[in-house]
Amino acid sequence: MSNRIAAFRADGTTRYGVVTDEGLIDLTDVAGYADLQAVVVDGALEKVIALAEGRAPTFASDEVEFLIPIARPEKILCVGVNFPDRNAEYKDGSAQPKHMSLFPRFPRSFTGHGQPLIRPPENHTLDYEGEVVVVIGKGGRRIAAGDAYDHIAALTIANEGTIRDWVRHAKFNVTQGKNWDNSGAIGPWLVPFTDPAQLDDARIVTRVNGEVRQDDVLANMMFPIREEIAYISTFTTLVPGDVIITGTPTGAGARFDPPKYLVPGDVVEVEVNGIGTLTNTVADE
Repeated sequence: MSNRIAAFRADGTTRYGVVTDEGLIDLTDVAGYADLQAVVVDGALEKVIALAEGRAPTFASDEVEFLIPIARPEKILCVGVNFPDRNAEYKDGSAQPKHMSLFPRFPRSFTGHGQPLIRPPENHTLDYEGEVVVVIGKGGRRIAAGDAYDHIAALTIANEGTIRDWVRHAKFNVTQGKNWDNSGAIGPWLVPFTDPAQLDDARIVTRVNGEVRQDDVLANMMFPIREEIAYISTFTTLVPGDVIITGTPTGAGARFDPPKYLVPGDVVEVEVNGIGTLTNTVADE
């Protein structure tokens, strides 16, 4: 049985279910949880996925609209400049930072798999950033790095789309460039986290119109995911359903000369082995 579980809209309602090669098995009315976030909060991902055993698909994949898996997280926190080559891209002579950079994103800044990333009329420097996402399943404060993996419920993928000019509006603040409505994407689904190798051996590959732009392994992160969870939980309590977007490799469009920003009609794919491929087009608002 597939271990992929997605949130989606079908027949005018928001639903969730297991994704198979033949289609989606709707479990909304079977599992009894209001949405996929409630499943995560209750620690019931694997139990709900098991309910799909022996059931036929309810919808074909092209009959549904994929949604971001966690619709209303208390927190979406993103780690910036987390690969050595990314730090070097800034060409400011800085050494590896002592502490990680963090910024928040809001749920409405993301859309689902298969939906367009939206380029706003105010600025056309829409860029891509392929990243691994961890979803917290067990909350905690001051979590030790060695225990951090015990607090992860599931993995998914983000295209942490960014309006580059707007991250430069202030000296120490990128929030406004990171939160344009529907400028990024999360999905296509959640995969339960059951084995450290799912992260330790993960590779991010981002393609634009089939051209590889980003390609790196999580093992090269300056701040590994264990450390991210430990550091973040030092200053804020993590709760089930919180989302951590863990950092993007070198190769974003802004770093080319001239820059390669996204334009309407582009197709962006972010692939992570063991999770899947998040695919989005680009459209003007």
